[in-house]
Amino acid sequence: MATRRIFLKSSAMAMVGIGSTPLWLSRALYAADAPSPRKKILVAIFQRGAVDGLNVVVPHGEQAYYDLRPTIAIPRPNNTRSDSNLDAAIDLDGFFGLHPSLAPLKPIYDAGHLAVVEAVGSPDPTRSHFDAQDFMESGTPGRKATSDGWLNRALPLQAGAKPGSTASPVRAVSMGPELPRSLRGRNDALAVNNLNDFQVRDPRGASTFESMYGSTADKVLNGTGRETFDAVKLMRSIQAQSYTPASGALYPKGRLGQSMMQIARLIKADVGLEVAFTDVGGWDTHVNEVGAKPTVGQLANLLNEFGQALAAFYQDLGDRMADVAVVTMSEFGRTAKENGNRGTDHGHANVMFVMGGDIRGGKVYGDWPGMQNEQLYENRDLNLTTDFRDVLGELVTLHLGNRQVATVFPGYDRPQFRGLIV
Repeated sequence: MATRRIFLKSSAMAMVGIGSTPLWLSRALYAADAPSPRKKILVAIFQRGAVDGLNVVVPHGEQAYYDLRPTIAIPRPNNTRSDSNLDAAIDLDGFFGLHPSLAPLKPIYDAGHLAVVEAVGSPDPTRSHFDAQDFMESGTPGRKATSDGWLNRALPLQAGAKPGSTASPVRAVSMGPELPRSLRGRNDALAVNNLNDFQVRDPRGASTFESMYGSTADKVLNGTGRETFDAVKLMRSIQAQSYTPASGALYPKGRLGQSMMQIARLIKADVGLEVAFTDVGGWDTHVNEVGAKPTVGQLANLLNEFGQALAAFYQDLGDRMADVAVVTMSEFGRTAKENGNRGTDHGHANVMFVMGGDIRGGKVYGDWPGMQNEQLYENRDLNLTTDFRDVLGELVTLHLGNRQVATVFPGYDRPQFRGLIV
């Protein structure tokens, strides 16, 4: 028994489920000549560290924004994008504009497939990274006792299936070494650091252990071993197919870019993916958020990869984006006023992006609260006017087709949808 456990643990796989190995593995292998029906897919990206939404989507029509940020504000848009004004915000609607490092996203916005939600976030007032991330990933702000995550609960129950069982070994995937809070729960999910690393390193040993598991009289061990090796076989079938992004899409070399490319690879492999998760850190910009100009510095560097990764994903998937929605989130925003170190501190409301084929994009959603002192939350932060569960709830309900929004977000059974879905 101990030897078997050591073998599975050392096989470069990260599998997380209920009990030992998930029950979903062997039931859902697709034959190479029988691709699965296309499903709706939701991809969630968590920007860990609290991104400065006010410098990501710039309220250039709000004079108070410039008054509060005399050295780090993004300049107002110009009518032309010549080399002399590439540091200015890229206008969206006459009031809001994108950070100049997000230029790759502007064509997607203009095409009507990228939406922005302003003054959005968690109603819980905590400024603790740990607590705020936990509340957002659990989908239960202010409640620390929730054991599972919103994205796990969002998975629609398969027709005729029992709770906890699924149809595909890659139905729910996180790109990373550990399963995130969002995907923990009764529905089994998979954490994969890299698709090509998902393998058993010793094929001869694998064959021996597979035989041992198959011949054991213990039903639990038999099922566990069979399901584990079936998952490996499925990943081998994906690895066997070389992957080149379509339409000349170029993913950035950083972790987010490579994670998005691997999610695209899973989507186009038609293996039953329904939800995917990835994250990117570094957004805690207390010092030197902006360099000598807006296109240099910590925030600009992060946004360069962020914008390029989303744009490459959109270009790579092409018409497959009709089935896909991407949503971005961060635990909270940052202070309206810059601090003394050319940075910002922990705030409240923030911004979210939603991208996809069924997204009613080309618009900035949400009620803008204003940035005058009396309009700010506790006289320091952007006020909240949209609960993040309104955004996620609409995607879960109208995109994924899970109508049990009160189950996905316990205690929040009357969300106010914004009309994001066509």
